[in-house]
Amino acid sequence: MYAIIRTGGKQYQVAAGDTVRVEKLEGEVGDTVELTDVLMIVNGGDVKVGQPVVDGAKVVAKIVEQGKAKKVIVFKKKRRKGYRVTRGHRQHFTALTIEEITA
Repeated sequence: MYAIIRTGGKQYQVAAGDTVRVEKLEGEVGDTVELTDVLMIVNGGDVKVGQPVVDGAKVVAKIVEQGKAKKVIVFKKKRRKGYRVTRGHRQHFTALTIEEITA
């Protein structure tokens, strides 16, 4: 059994026991989060597709980590003008462990 969920403007395929990194969610490590934007649920041959979400479906997950991703370097340059800018960015993320999927 797996589900397609939407969070942080992205879609993820998740199953019970999976660990997935999503855009930062509010909460502390150890808290339980309910994700209600379930777009599709597949249970063997039974497929439920939402329009846009499946009614009454939810995914229960536990927060295992709040952190920052690796640094991405942004470098800008204009030739012959002496313009050089280097910046870095570390995106915040939340790591979730999927506990159960209910339809």
